[in-house]
Amino acid sequence: MGDAMIRVPAEVRDRLAVIAESRGTSIRSLVQEFAESTLTEEERRERAERTRAYLAEHFGVEVSDGESAAMGRRLREAFARQQDGAA
Repeated sequence: MGDAMIRVPAEVRDRLAVIAESRGTSIRSLVQEFAESTLTEEERRERAERTRAYLAEHFGVEVSDGESAAMGRRLREAFARQQDGAA
């Protein structure tokens, strides 16, 4: 597979360069990591369904939509707090 060029504003390129340098990697590797690790909405739904099925089968736990949404909110809040503390 060949390389492709992605056009972004200079500010975005500069930000990516700073992030990549702080991680000891390249912009190319940073973008590749992002693409490989970021799930689409459909992939997130599929993963959530597999997790629910696993919990039900192996632990007898049925997770409702409301419980799942509440846990998602709690995780996002915890992640935001961690990010705020790291800045």
